[in-house]
Amino acid sequence: MRNVSIDALDHLPVDVLPVGTDYPPDFLLARHRHRRAQLLYGASGVMQVVTDDGSWTVPTDRAVLIPPGVGHEVLMLGVTTWSLYIEPDAVPWWPAVCTAVEVGPLLRELLRAANELADDYDVVGRDGRLVRLVLDELQRVAPAPFSISLPREEPFRSLCRDYLARPDLAVTNTTWARAVSMSSRTFDRRFRAVTGTGPAMWRSRARLLASLPLLQAHTVTEVAGALGYASPAAFTAAFTRAFGASPSRFT
Repeated sequence: MRNVSIDALDHLPVDVLPVGTDYPPDFLLARHRHRRAQLLYGASGVMQVVTDDGSWTVPTDRAVLIPPGVGHEVLMLGVTTWSLYIEPDAVPWWPAVCTAVEVGPLLRELLRAANELADDYDVVGRDGRLVRLVLDELQRVAPAPFSISLPREEPFRSLCRDYLARPDLAVTNTTWARAVSMSSRTFDRRFRAVTGTGPAMWRSRARLLASLPLLQAHTVTEVAGALGYASPAAFTAAFTRAFGASPSRFT
């Protein structure tokens, strides 16, 4: 089921609808929501999923579990997806908020096979057993640390979204405070209140998340320089602390 809209299949009387899609480069999937829960898995490329509450930057071979009814937009950076759309009653354990997860080799191959099923696959026979095994494996996935909170309140939300799109080492707390006509102390206090972290720490994590798509096409040294780190070693150390693996694992 390649490049088929979920709207064309949602009427089918099955709990799980596999839908694979190839996206053109830098394609923005505008804000939308689904009646079903969604497993959004990137077989290639990097996805950036944005909701009212946060942003998830998801490298190849990872996925986002999106709850039913949650509004989201997705920036697709060279992405092929193998998604599942699942009736909420079939997955009562599904998370209530978007969650990035690791996808191991077994689950990856199960998702590949599921996305090769016919629209009217046999839910009782082999096809149905395959889909049920996918759901069993999904209950075992581990969360992945590829998210950052986004404030709902303006002007903080616009500042954060702009920075995620174009991280700039030259931006400081003073830069942001002046841009919204606040004192640095007031800005810092209000930013912490709506994000739970200080603005400098927030920007540091945003830069690390921005490195994930860059690593698809550039060396660790090039990415470290582009993001303003003093050396590749400094970038690698910060990246590993944040994500639990070295940047070379994502190239």
